[in-house]
Amino acid sequence: MNASHQTAIAIFQRLHEAGCFVLPNPWDAGTAIYLQHLGFKALATTSAGYAFSSGKSDGAVPRDEMLLHIANVVAATPLPVNADFLAGFADEPGDVAANVTRCLETGVAGLSIEDSSGTKQPGLYEEKLAVARLQAARQAIDKSGTGVVLTGRCEAFLVGSPDPLRKSLDRLVAYAEAGADCLYAPGVSDPSNIAELVKAVAPKPLNVLVAGFNSHLSLSALAALGVRRISVGSGLALAAWGAFARAAREIAAQGDFTALAGGTAFAELNQLFA
Repeated sequence: MNASHQTAIAIFQRLHEAGCFVLPNPWDAGTAIYLQHLGFKALATTSAGYAFSSGKSDGAVPRDEMLLHIANVVAATPLPVNADFLAGFADEPGDVAANVTRCLETGVAGLSIEDSSGTKQPGLYEEKLAVARLQAARQAIDKSGTGVVLTGRCEAFLVGSPDPLRKSLDRLVAYAEAGADCLYAPGVSDPSNIAELVKAVAPKPLNVLVAGFNSHLSLSALAALGVRRISVGSGLALAAWGAFARAAREIAAQGDFTALAGGTAFAELNQLFA
């Protein structure tokens, strides 16, 4: 591990100790550089954002391609980068550990492991197995001696589990005990539910996803609830796709090019990337 990697990990660890910070999600090197330019302190990859840019569905990017993508984002900026590592690209704990070890080699400052069993068998891994998978990821990180931040994710809200709040509360507590440094239940939006999750995992930090369904939530409101970290998942990528699709549809359907006037200035990007 080189000095810059050590520095990024140390910065990322400190960000989780107090306050509330936004962890935006670029989907390529250019968007990573632009987010650094805006002053964000850390970044996270988005599996969906990258998949869509590659013409694939979320979850359809193979492990080695995803590792290369993560490495490219890490190389683009000195900021700490958290890897959206899905379910670790494996079912069994030993295989998750091996894949986490490979992810650490990309230079990430953090990574997340979720308990969704994937697109072939939608749902969650059985809780005992899900906990063992988190423990295996923790052991791989500890063996590396890097101090990379491990996030444990419960996908109950996203996969339509019955009583997703209860499921998330139970599982996130178990994931914290299994060694997760940060806990995350993407899909939660009700402030009272968020407050319950914050209390349940304390003193460990909670990450909240802000996306289209709960974009009314603000940084200040989430900070007041005790949230430590806010990510936007595929939100920025979808916003970019939205602007692209609207402009392209106007051209295709109406021969109207006026939407192009709302684009970022060529000179701004050209100078930034020079």
